[in-house]
Amino acid sequence: MDVVVVGGGPAGRALARACAARGLGTVLVDPDPGRLWRATYAAWVDELPADAPVAVSTSRARAVTTAEHVIGRGYAVLDNERLRWLPDGVRVVAGRVVARTERMVVLADGRVLTGRVVDASGAVGGRAAQTAVGVVVPAAVAAPFVGADEALIMDWRRPAAATTGDPTFLYAIPVSADEVLLEETSLARRPGLPLRELRLRLHARLAGHGIPVPADEERVRIPLDGRARDGAFGAAAGWIHPATGYSVAAALRRAPVVADAIVEGRAVRRSGVERTVRALRLRGLEALLALPPDEVPEFFDIFFRLSGSLQRDYLGGHDDALDDLRGTVRAMLRLFGSASWVMRARLAFPVQSAKSAGTPG
Repeated sequence: MDVVVVGGGPAGRALARACAARGLGTVLVDPDPGRLWRATYAAWVDELPADAPVAVSTSRARAVTTAEHVIGRGYAVLDNERLRWLPDGVRVVAGRVVARTERMVVLADGRVLTGRVVDASGAVGGRAAQTAVGVVVPAAVAAPFVGADEALIMDWRRPAAATTGDPTFLYAIPVSADEVLLEETSLARRPGLPLRELRLRLHARLAGHGIPVPADEERVRIPLDGRARDGAFGAAAGWIHPATGYSVAAALRRAPVVADAIVEGRAVRRSGVERTVRALRLRGLEALLALPPDEVPEFFDIFFRLSGSLQRDYLGGHDDALDDLRGTVRAMLRLFGSASWVMRARLAFPVQSAKSAGTPG
């Protein structure tokens, strides 16, 4: 084969589709390629390519920090079935990779596959994580939390049932024309906040509005500071944004670019600029982890008071690495300049032992 893509998640399948579209003999290797995807993948509309498989979208978003912010930016939930789709030109192999080089992978059963190997197997290592527990309810039932044609990106109002000082927020987004996902989310913690605490808080929010708890739940754990690998794609390459946990939109946008590089025989490696952008964002993660709980909503209040262009600069969306670097620096400097002197000190000199976004002390 010309290309061996290791990993059958959204990133791996996007790259496999792009490679096959360019006439490359493509094989996708995954331990369980037929497994159902229970995760909900979402992104800002303007960060998605035109052909992204959008299931439902809104024209605006809202965030509740120390104040309420309306964000005039579309938000979309992706269609998992279309994200999973592969053309006939992609050969799918069920197997676990036990060894690999740049031109070969060895599976646990002894099979050997040869071709240009691209690792799309996801993030590994690191201890900071975003965790969440969510349920899907009818849109009419979710009306106390989120209105029509909007996504609630974060609501930092603390539920009464919280048993720890860790800050969490409610995330509420439409997943179909008549259903909404309500998800209690810990943005960042080292290690990730246990799901039982998130479940307790979510159930308390639902009980406060007389909403029965559905039987099924979505559980999320996204590594935020995993090791980035060269020759990789998607989360494996360090594309998870430490401030949001997002990476799928970047994978969908960049899959054609990486496929072109493979056709031309160019290396798929991170540039020095890309490494710098990641280092800056990880530095931002450390600063966020060091904030006391009551200052986390204040931090995001400052962020959502930035211009829409500066918000987009920091959250991602640039395909050019230099644009990413310039935008990240611009946004970080403006946010720092808008903060109080006390918060500036915390951002500039984060406590290295902090375990959670909003760790007390």
